[in-house]
Amino acid sequence: MRFKPLAALSYRNFRLFWLGQIISLTGTWMHSAAQGWLVFKLTNSPFYLGLVGSAISLPLLLFTLAGGVVADRFFKRNIILAAQISLMLLTLALAIMVSTGIVTVWHVIAISFLIGLTNSFEIPARQSFFIELVGKENLMNAIALNSAAFHGARMLGPAISGIIIGSLGLAACFYLNSASFLATIIGLIRMRFKPEEIITSPGTGMQKEFREGLKYIFGNSRIYTLILSSGIISFFGFPYVTFLPVYARDILKTGATGLGILMGFAGAGAFIGAVSLAVRGDFSNKGALLVWSGIAFSAALLVFSLSTTVWLSYFMLFIAGFGAINQIATVNSLLQIAVPDQLRGRVMSSFTTVFLGMTTIGNFSLGILALYIGTQYALMTSAGLCLSVSLLLILKKPEILGIKGA
Repeated sequence: MRFKPLAALSYRNFRLFWLGQIISLTGTWMHSAAQGWLVFKLTNSPFYLGLVGSAISLPLLLFTLAGGVVADRFFKRNIILAAQISLMLLTLALAIMVSTGIVTVWHVIAISFLIGLTNSFEIPARQSFFIELVGKENLMNAIALNSAAFHGARMLGPAISGIIIGSLGLAACFYLNSASFLATIIGLIRMRFKPEEIITSPGTGMQKEFREGLKYIFGNSRIYTLILSSGIISFFGFPYVTFLPVYARDILKTGATGLGILMGFAGAGAFIGAVSLAVRGDFSNKGALLVWSGIAFSAALLVFSLSTTVWLSYFMLFIAGFGAINQIATVNSLLQIAVPDQLRGRVMSSFTTVFLGMTTIGNFSLGILALYIGTQYALMTSAGLCLSVSLLLILKKPEILGIKGA
């Protein structure tokens, strides 16, 4: 009990992975902030911000379920390693294009699509990899610590990118991101596993395994509803990140540095939320946490959408980040603990498809809406729908969500 918040770090393989992720994810969030600024600089259009966001998330919608089948069939460490090398090369290509001045928005869209395609195989393998690193008894702690690393990087990366853009230029952010993948690659290579720690399932055919996973999900109302709840926040809520450059430049008038701070406050809220989950450990009545965190996220996003005050906007994004991570991390842990080992990759790929892939449609829809009614009113509409649909799901499925005696 003394070191419960850090229990998963007692495992060497998890330590190597976690430390590598902190460095790599910081680079990824630097890339995200710089890419948004690059696209807005090239096009001056919120539509293209949405289109680039859709390009990176469309492959998640199309291919992540296949990625789940692959994750269940093969050694997950090797899948993640191949993906990290691919991502390093793709970001290096973008860095070279930016530094040589030949980059166009279509280059960014193409590379974003390839990054999304790579992620559609890497994410299911990574999410179902934790149980091989720490076992079931420390699974929730590993998920919480990984979320803390993710959102700690989300807090630091954009803020660093804002400074680097102002001093060294956009290309430097992309070069640094490419180099940051080496930390995870080295960590993965240094891992050691006993044969019994490697979980794979014999292949019975891609289509059969695919159908088997879907049959399990749709045949289990609790699993299906938990995944659906993450889809709501993904479709209506998470596209706000794509349009932060508009708020930074045109609404709050804080520039590239302000964009980094906006993303940093959202990351800070998520980081604090993840750390609080890790410290808290396992707990009862998780359904209540899902409900209140979903409401907090939607309400904060609604206030942010209409705010023209810098510090109010920062605070609302902090609350939004805190609410989002509590909801998503709880769903993630509930799913991983509930599903059988041989189906974990496919179930988590479905979670990823809905959670990340639905952002594709949300980004594109919000981008079109922003063209006609403006970014603020488009985001206000989306946040209002996120709150309304979340409340509707709560009213329709309280027992399945575990609100009554979770």
